[in-house]
Amino acid sequence: MKDKFLFFSLFAIILTIIGFSSFDVLKVQDVVSLRKGKIDLSSEGNQETSTKFAFFPTSTTGQVVIHDNYSLSYSEKFEQAEWVFYELKKEVANSHFKRPYFIEDPKVKTKSAGYKNYKNSGYDKGHLCPAGDMKFSKQAFDDTFYTSNISPQKNEFNGGIWNRLENKVRYWAEKNGKIYVVTGGVLKNGLKTIGKEKVAVPNDFYKVLLCDNNGKYKMIAFLMPNEMSSRPLYDFVVSVDEIEKLTGIDFFPILPDNVENSLEKITDYKAWSF
Repeated sequence: MKDKFLFFSLFAIILTIIGFSSFDVLKVQDVVSLRKGKIDLSSEGNQETSTKFAFFPTSTTGQVVIHDNYSLSYSEKFEQAEWVFYELKKEVANSHFKRPYFIEDPKVKTKSAGYKNYKNSGYDKGHLCPAGDMKFSKQAFDDTFYTSNISPQKNEFNGGIWNRLENKVRYWAEKNGKIYVVTGGVLKNGLKTIGKEKVAVPNDFYKVLLCDNNGKYKMIAFLMPNEMSSRPLYDFVVSVDEIEKLTGIDFFPILPDNVENSLEKITDYKAWSF
């Protein structure tokens, strides 16, 4: 905690010297990420306050893309997002919108992989931020069909246990009011690839959830093989520390060190209703 305080204090002094009088332009996430490596915030909304971005994970790729209702860190090497982050609120509408076609993400400067890579590949275009979580508006729903928000998933996984987990997360959001969600595939060298652009096929997918109830936090993480399973969801609960070691990502670094370190060691799921 002391180290974070000193870092933020020193950085505030530097900003003042070079002419930044507030964090309106350089948000809290920019400050945190400078400890891990500079990032490129590919956003048209950089004048927004830090609140929306405070719980961002760190980016190992340097390319963070901000959409109106979710954000992602795009990996050009693996042609998909290393993580997608969004806030899931209790008021998830149950609207029935027509599914649009998948299109490339115009905000990914290195260009996101095209949907044709998935054709005849044997893999689904698996959403990372589910369309079902964005049914509160047509635009939010449509934005989940950018190819930056998909990853190759086996059909029996995508429509099976992964879908069960997504439904459970919606249940928890309704029960708790809101949840911060981070999800993605575990990206590493040597993975199978599909298509001309060599989209990597993750062997495992993760989901990390944080509930903030007026400063009282609880966290849970899941790590699932990209395959069919009939096992109960709690069998896939792991510590956040384990996922951080696999991915190199620091989840929720804005939390005080003592809180973050304590939560990230937990594998007990009793605080969550299964």
